[in-house]
Amino acid sequence: MSSMKIVNRAFKYRFYPTEEQKEQLSHAFGCSRFVYNHFLKERTDAYLERKESTGYSKICQLLTDLKKHEDYSWLKNVSSVTLQQSLRNLDKSFTNFFAGRAKYPKFKNKNSKQSVRYTKSGFSFRNGTLKIAKNKDPLDIRWSRQFSGDPTSVTVSKDCSERYFVSFATEEPMHELPKLDNTIGIDVGIKDVFVTSENFRSGSPQYTRKYQEKLAKRQRQLSKKVKGSKNRAKAKLKVAKVHAKISDSRNDFSNKMTTKLIRENQAIAVESLNVRGMMKNHCLAKSIADSSWGDFFRKLQYKADWYGRDILEIDRWFPSSKKCSCCGHINNGLKLSDRTWECPSCKEVLDRDVNAAKNIRTDGLSELAFGESGRLVNNNLLKSSSL
Repeated sequence: MSSMKIVNRAFKYRFYPTEEQKEQLSHAFGCSRFVYNHFLKERTDAYLERKESTGYSKICQLLTDLKKHEDYSWLKNVSSVTLQQSLRNLDKSFTNFFAGRAKYPKFKNKNSKQSVRYTKSGFSFRNGTLKIAKNKDPLDIRWSRQFSGDPTSVTVSKDCSERYFVSFATEEPMHELPKLDNTIGIDVGIKDVFVTSENFRSGSPQYTRKYQEKLAKRQRQLSKKVKGSKNRAKAKLKVAKVHAKISDSRNDFSNKMTTKLIRENQAIAVESLNVRGMMKNHCLAKSIADSSWGDFFRKLQYKADWYGRDILEIDRWFPSSKKCSCCGHINNGLKLSDRTWECPSCKEVLDRDVNAAKNIRTDGLSELAFGESGRLVNNNLLKSSSL
């Protein structure tokens, strides 16, 4: 029998608000954004002007004083839970910055994605019905799947294409998949997002290129509209919908491919890549971004943790493409344009991507045998491959 563990999961659904709910959510989005930007400036000025470090407890008190001010009394019209969560998000942004995990926090823009988060005191969820603070009617959610855990928080968001989503953060029991004997190596690329050591090729939909003509048309129409006009707002929405289609298609593809890999293999050997550095090659940057390697590795990692699989990471400088998987000869004269090559030593004709995947698998297993690798418990792969 497979073992069970409790994991933190998020379940995201689309919902359709009424006009009244749209207005209330718009106000909540605006107030949360204002609080975030206001205290980001407050903390920045405090350090630059007075060399003071302002922590979370201090800005909570400042928020209470701000709401008492006559000019900011409108902050009382939204749930205090969302404003407190906005301060927590700001504090987390600074924590990540000082830890070297992120850049300095930026001001939020009203034209970008909007979101507010509610903790248990800010919402009620019973029998599939969700009510959030300051809203008398439940949200009209399209339930695509069910979850069994009790939500610890709820995040309501609106993307640039004006679609509304609600995300439930829960603790769910997760059963590990049955143990398998199969281990593979994967080599990521542009023609195929990944190729396995068993000669499976994922293909590469290249959704940006697929929709680039439609996107260019919508952007041309947007450029001709008068700034501030209603027609410009309509044209801007059409551009956002094309971007949403690209993003959704890419996300669907990576989810399906990573799930397939996790279900069919016990261990997966991968190569650590410096994607940020590779993106500096302007000839390949668009294709690399469209392949979304960073998101692919991220999904592969958390699904492996959920289902009891192993991710074996090898060094990025390992010559996986230049090394013959049959005899071990290193072909230093191999060019990027050489998709197949003949080994000068054993005369074996090798496919570049499949050969690299086989070498990655072999190296991953050898490091695992000597105790130098194993389940990927650090974030080096995710950091180096984030886009």
